[in-house]
Amino acid sequence: MHQLTKTDFIHYLNCPESLWLLKNKPNDYPNGEFSLFLEKLIKEGYEVETYAKQLFTNGIEIPENASPEFTKGIINKGGIVYFQPSFSTQKGVFARIDILERLEDNTWNIYEVKSSTSIKTDNKHNHLKDACFQKQVLTENGYTVSKVSIIHLNKEYVKQGDIVASDLLEIVEVTDKLELLYSSVVNQINAASNFINKETINETVCSCKYNTRSNHCDSFKYFNTTIPEYSIYEIGNIRAKKIGQLVDNEQLAIIDIPLDFELNENQQTQVESVKQEQPIINIPNIKRELDKLKFPLHFIDYETYASAIPKLDRLSPHKHLTFQVSIHTLTEEGTLTHFEYLLDEMKMPIDMLQAMQDFTGSTGTFVSWHASFEIGRNKDLIEWLPQFTNYLTYINEHTFDLETIFKKDYIDYRFHGSSSIKKVLPVIVPEVTYSDLDVNNGTMALDTWGRMVLDKDFNEDIVETRKNLLDYCELDTLAMVKLYEVLKETIK
Repeated sequence: MHQLTKTDFIHYLNCPESLWLLKNKPNDYPNGEFSLFLEKLIKEGYEVETYAKQLFTNGIEIPENASPEFTKGIINKGGIVYFQPSFSTQKGVFARIDILERLEDNTWNIYEVKSSTSIKTDNKHNHLKDACFQKQVLTENGYTVSKVSIIHLNKEYVKQGDIVASDLLEIVEVTDKLELLYSSVVNQINAASNFINKETINETVCSCKYNTRSNHCDSFKYFNTTIPEYSIYEIGNIRAKKIGQLVDNEQLAIIDIPLDFELNENQQTQVESVKQEQPIINIPNIKRELDKLKFPLHFIDYETYASAIPKLDRLSPHKHLTFQVSIHTLTEEGTLTHFEYLLDEMKMPIDMLQAMQDFTGSTGTFVSWHASFEIGRNKDLIEWLPQFTNYLTYINEHTFDLETIFKKDYIDYRFHGSSSIKKVLPVIVPEVTYSDLDVNNGTMALDTWGRMVLDKDFNEDIVETRKNLLDYCELDTLAMVKLYEVLKETIK
């Protein structure tokens, strides 16, 4: 009999077939590389739990690998609060409760600890269903659960000195909310337990076939081997309802989409690019956009660090601290100069902003990719460092988002429906590549810098690490320069 954990259950809700494969054919399951982002989330979860435990006095810590039988033995000896008790049902449904409290009437209060700043109820992260799962396992073990609460981070919290757990965290009782979905979740738990213990299933398709690409399971290619290279899942911002219509009509390739199928203008352009096997470029629109830019052009990119538990005074949970910047400045005459700055410790970037201001002044146009990110960071910096308000406001009011051109006016089927610079660059400027870099994405940059400045046991070469971080951020802005130059050539 296969065990069903809470993590398994959420996996089942997203794609039953994918979970079956993991449980029954683990060697065939496409285990991706354990991402730095996932590793960071797990570490932060433990860190939040550490503070959550401080909300309770005399809590009894159950060893991490302790069996459910061991847990019951500890509970039977008495006590009020237990950290990490584990329970299992006769059908192998297993739960480890973050915090369990015995109430005066000998009923129980479950506390689920989350590292988010709110209670999530979306498909991928439904905290209420998590809590229902825990409640059901306890109920099956003969415990009466009269209250269920979720502990999450207080989004209004601002670090000032030592962190006080009661200020950092909020406790929200969700008992009533669970009543509305508890019985349906119990049915889903039973269905999940039965499904993973089936000897065979249809392995030629999975439920994700009806989902958009961002909602596909890790095993999508294993189950759906007939999906063509340029498939309907690549169409930008297509809704699941339209995916379903096309799947039901067995029209899985973009080239098979009927002429009268309703798509927006950008989506239709993408379809045309696939059918013509060439980019579709709106030269007048691109020229009009680029003609608005005022020289000098400052191609700018930030790298940022965010954490559930703020590491610096003035920060709130999950707020991004800008620790690095790269700027390539292009004059109207074609002169290109480069500026870069990388913080060497966890601190407010006062010196960085001053150096940026000295380099660019409040002149010209700032060009970024997915500009809402840089604009958001500048707004945060204005709040924390008001002495730079005029400069950062100028940047925000004179920012151009280069990505927008590749969303609507330069559509190439080889982008595979994405406007990410990592997808656009290899097609248009293949000689400029991230593949040779030791740090080659934003999550890796965040993780590397965070470890370098926070980890006392960091044993990598600091000089080499700094160089790797600087090389990555520099390439981000150089890539924009190269793409801009291609666009200028295109509209001549």
